[in-house]
Amino acid sequence: MLEKVMTNRTIFLTTALPYANGNFHFGHIMEYIQADIWVRHQRMCGSTVHFVGADDAHGAPIMISAQKKGVTPQEYVAEISAGRAKYLDGFFIRFDHWHSTDSKENTELAQDIYKRLKKAGLIYSKEIEQYYDPVRQMFLADRFIKGTCPKCGAPDQYGDSCEVCASVYRPTDLINPYSALSGSKLELRKSKHFFFKLSDPNCVEFLRQWTRSTAPDGTPRLQSQIVAKTAEWLGKDGDLSDWDISRDAPYFGIEIPDEPGKFFYVWLDAPIGYLASLKAYCESKGINFEALLETSTTEQIHIIGKDIAYFHTLFWPAMLHFSGKPFRVPDHVWAHGFVTVDGQKMSKSRGTGLDPLVYLELGMDPEWLRYYFAYKLNSKVEDVDFSSADFISRTNSDLVGKYVNIASRSAGFLVKRFEGRVSDPAIAESSLIAEIKAAAPDINASFEGREYGKALRAVMELANKVNEYVDQKQPWELAKQPERTAELHAVCSVTLEAFRLLTLFLKPVLPRTAENVETFLNCGELTWNSVDNALSSDKPINPFKHLMKRVDEKQVQQLFELSSKAAKAASEPAKEEKKAEAESEEFVFEPLAPNITFDDFAKVDLRIGKILDCKKVEKSRKLLQLTIDVGEKEPRNIFSGIAAYYKPEDLIGKLTAVVANLEPRKMMGSFSQGMLLSASDGADTPSGLYLLEPFPGAKPGMRLH
Repeated sequence: MLEKVMTNRTIFLTTALPYANGNFHFGHIMEYIQADIWVRHQRMCGSTVHFVGADDAHGAPIMISAQKKGVTPQEYVAEISAGRAKYLDGFFIRFDHWHSTDSKENTELAQDIYKRLKKAGLIYSKEIEQYYDPVRQMFLADRFIKGTCPKCGAPDQYGDSCEVCASVYRPTDLINPYSALSGSKLELRKSKHFFFKLSDPNCVEFLRQWTRSTAPDGTPRLQSQIVAKTAEWLGKDGDLSDWDISRDAPYFGIEIPDEPGKFFYVWLDAPIGYLASLKAYCESKGINFEALLETSTTEQIHIIGKDIAYFHTLFWPAMLHFSGKPFRVPDHVWAHGFVTVDGQKMSKSRGTGLDPLVYLELGMDPEWLRYYFAYKLNSKVEDVDFSSADFISRTNSDLVGKYVNIASRSAGFLVKRFEGRVSDPAIAESSLIAEIKAAAPDINASFEGREYGKALRAVMELANKVNEYVDQKQPWELAKQPERTAELHAVCSVTLEAFRLLTLFLKPVLPRTAENVETFLNCGELTWNSVDNALSSDKPINPFKHLMKRVDEKQVQQLFELSSKAAKAASEPAKEEKKAEAESEEFVFEPLAPNITFDDFAKVDLRIGKILDCKKVEKSRKLLQLTIDVGEKEPRNIFSGIAAYYKPEDLIGKLTAVVANLEPRKMMGSFSQGMLLSASDGADTPSGLYLLEPFPGAKPGMRLH
């Protein structure tokens, strides 16, 4: 039996803040479902949970996107935020409050925390040299800087890492860097920036202690996989880099106090958005925000993706700890893995970026997805794979075949033959009911520990036993034998009480179904303390109504097809805009290079090549892999960074010019045996790149003179 679990816990829970520059994808929905299940479980235990979220609204990308649309950043963010509810409501995800980091609460809190850290001696300033776009008149973040990789020579690589050879470098290491925004050549300029001194010995010592410590409830603050990563980041000597927390105008963000033209880097104010959302919620409910936050019994928990663990386990706790009361470090930071689709990383371009809104618009039951994700989730930092075949099989087998059918097999007999009233003695004396109740503590503990898959497997094992009981007793046969009416009554009563208990166990995952079952069984609200509150003959059940349908394989096929179409449609305006920008820009003549001798030119062997095959390189957004005939016995393999400009199918069969005697270079686990010749505008912008194509009559292998 389950002992009374009513608790006095007060929990402040958040999920990672989604960037307000796009719609939700399956990864967002998985995280919110994971959190929502735990919140519902806690409330079934009697805990008070403040579950808040917000849009991460600041940063240069949002400012630039707003400029392109001709609206203010605030208007741009408001439009994105207005669409959140249809996703959250659609999947029964119930945040208590949804806010924005572009709010007065966040501004006040971010500036207050900054002043506290400055007073603690952990903020300092220094001049740094960084790239400046003279056309856009702004300093550029790494993502807006492109150039040639200094390691492998691949063109059009971003300012922090190469997608071809995976090298990591500084933007100033790039060869011929240019602005991805304007295409202009960049200038190195100096600017005063502000830094959070994460390398301070006090910070390092605190983080070493905090990352390995346990929360007041005695459980580790971080998962073992994350602890291992923090140990790696901290290193033996605590060699942490100080954190640049400032950005120069123009920038959409929160101004740094007493520093005109300087703004907080988005990653400083984004996590403070957790507190800002809680503060706004408290004000709306008449709750004392500071008292709630400062109270030692208030648990602060963050659920995040593994890709942002660095910020949440180093910067964030250090900021809170050294800011002092009422701010306090998180009790727990729980990370999860990514969502993959049929074993592949989500990618809209490859048709594996499933759209949650398309899912809902197709009429697919949101509780199918809630159950499927829950069945795959545990407390470890593991990726979750959405397998279309497994999704269909798991949902139809478990939810419809094992669970829902239990009620439909007995409810009709009880309503028609016994006025909907159960047999109290039959339920009290049932060994099956006793066995199901005995499983309650372990199932409760699994939900508590976020071992959802373990909990659901246990529930389905019990559902199998209930179905075996029904198959053995055969109520449909008992109904044909008037002398066995009492036995029919007992079987139907036991079956429906078992169904009530299974529904209680599934309620955190299937909230709508549980609500419908509460009405159907007339059993009141299902909580963990109502395990022993069996169905009673004093409260007759209502006629059974259909609870859930089976997954249609055609719907899942449509989900993939329509998600791919939606992604393509969303990208078309950007492509057209990019094309229009390219066509409207004047060609800028690039100054000629210094003269060379004929002997210098003769060293380059230029040949006509025929493109026999062309395909995208899976792990690169820039590269195409081409098979080219240059007149030799065997065709050549050449990698070229032209994926942004040409579709593979459009190049097959074309003739082009090839540098045939270039030293082979290892790329993507193979060798590139040459280089294609192309033309681009003077600024080397990514909007204008054109392969050279000879007049008709040229043959593969012909030399260019």
